[in-house]
Amino acid sequence: MLVAAAVCPCPPLLVPEVAAGAAPELDAARAACTDALGVLAAARPDRLVVVGPAEPSGRGVHAEGARGSFRGFGVDVDVRLGRDTGAPAPGTLPPSLAVAAWLLERTAWSYAPIEGLGVGEPLAAERCIEVGRDIAARAERVALLVMGDASACRTLKAPGYLDERAAPFDAEVARALGAADVAALEALDTELAYELKASGRAPWQVLAGAAEGAGLGGELLYEDAPYGVGYVVAAWS
Repeated sequence: MLVAAAVCPCPPLLVPEVAAGAAPELDAARAACTDALGVLAAARPDRLVVVGPAEPSGRGVHAEGARGSFRGFGVDVDVRLGRDTGAPAPGTLPPSLAVAAWLLERTAWSYAPIEGLGVGEPLAAERCIEVGRDIAARAERVALLVMGDASACRTLKAPGYLDERAAPFDAEVARALGAADVAALEALDTELAYELKASGRAPWQVLAGAAEGAGLGGELLYEDAPYGVGYVVAAWS
């Protein structure tokens, strides 16, 4: 059963070495992510599942001990998902899960075993919800760390340019995540999310499936779009 969840954005810019001189601009987002992870720790889960968007090469399960890197972003920073199990971990963490691994290392996570799951943008809402239900059934006390960004179309300089639909979409996402509104997340418009380049849509719907019947409450910890991309941090418990 799902006992807690943390929702965080996944831009590599959260890692100060990647952001370099612009690092202070996301200090508030980093602090909010730390607070959200604190909620996960306080729930004392038996298992933590980290879910994030991924390109085809990064989709599927990533075992504890899997490694990732930010070398592709020009910095010599490597991360590991949870503890070193001593077993070879095939593949490399996708960027979203590498950011999650960095956040977990930053907060010295040691409360429960970890598993990663990379999900693709094309995954249908019904399948996302089904995956979430399966995750919640894996242990008596399951926690989720859900990575993903809202729209990338909030300003003229945003990666997706300005789209007038982006701000209302992000506002509804922030409301739903802050209120732990499972039904609203399950009903997100997948086509609109794709058009607005919202990488968090599939992970959020996995969360919604996992949270069905759990009776969790939510709190919105951060919401902004400093680079024209919507970043939301929320905690459910």
